[in-house]
Amino acid sequence: MGPGKRGLLTAAVTVVCAVTVLAVPGTAFAAPAPPPPPGASASAGVGAPAGKDLEAVREKLDELYRAAAVATDAYNAAEEKARKQSADIVRLAKKIAEGREKLDELRDRAGAAAAAQYRGGGLPPEARLMLSDDPQEFLAGAGRVRQGQHATNGLLREVTRTQQDVEQYARDADAQRGKLEAAREAKARAQKRIEQRIEAAEKVESALAEEEREQLARLEQRAADRAQGTWLSSGILDGIGGGTTRAGRKAVAYATAQIGKPYQWGAEGPRTYDCSGLTSQAWMSAGLGIPRTSQAQWQQLERVDIRAMRPGDLIIYFDDASHVGMYVGDGVIVHAPRPGRTVTLAGAGSMPILGVVRPDTTAD
Repeated sequence: MGPGKRGLLTAAVTVVCAVTVLAVPGTAFAAPAPPPPPGASASAGVGAPAGKDLEAVREKLDELYRAAAVATDAYNAAEEKARKQSADIVRLAKKIAEGREKLDELRDRAGAAAAAQYRGGGLPPEARLMLSDDPQEFLAGAGRVRQGQHATNGLLREVTRTQQDVEQYARDADAQRGKLEAAREAKARAQKRIEQRIEAAEKVESALAEEEREQLARLEQRAADRAQGTWLSSGILDGIGGGTTRAGRKAVAYATAQIGKPYQWGAEGPRTYDCSGLTSQAWMSAGLGIPRTSQAQWQQLERVDIRAMRPGDLIIYFDDASHVGMYVGDGVIVHAPRPGRTVTLAGAGSMPILGVVRPDTTAD
């Protein structure tokens, strides 16, 4: 490698060291390919010192993009909360308006009752009854007085209850506005973290020459191939069947139809996707709504043994459940990998598997 290329690579490694504070551990995303032959070196085709330096760059890029994935999940969760809280505020505002309309109606009724009493000479019904000389009129009037008292008491209770409801709706709306503001602040913080990590990764890659970027891509592919080869050699697919449900087939068809579309953090299609945006939209297209984020998918969907997984199931990756792909069969997933990549097929074992979840628990 000439002095110029060596200088570019040294600059890239220097940038890697400068952005270490932004990163968390991780593994590269890549498409599936046959595992390397026994004894093959990860730096085959790359000079020893350059291969070692590029491997450090590869690992650091993985860390940065993994950190961006974690922040993206936090952003998506905050976005989902903000949507729900906005909808709650609208619902409460409607209840407040309805309650105020009801109060106005009740007050009109109370006013009408007071006006009727005024027209009756200002005396309450009980007083007018006591002044009656007709026993029959007295008995008939007593019943009307009791009915009037019940109606008046009921009207007063309804006014009080409606007033209390309106005040409670107003307090709930204030609380939801506070939560909405907190969700928006969390979204802004997550967005800043995402942008910082992606910017740092792009700075690392921009310091590489074209030949070095090609070598880096080969290193990423080899790392994924090794992981997939190890996973397959365990015999993990021996007991896995190929059956799925009608909804599962629809979800797989949707997800694979997105192959080639760019990754975009926070995106749910139709032109760009992030990892959980792809899986949630695929299942929505099959008529089943599932949680938006990979972490919520892991927490809320039914977990199944990896040897029982079927096409349409979701494979959750990394200890923090920060990535998800959809199993399509034959040891392969479809997923949206990370910034700078497109929706693609990859080996299901090319990343550390946390577990498998099943959106559709029915059977055809």
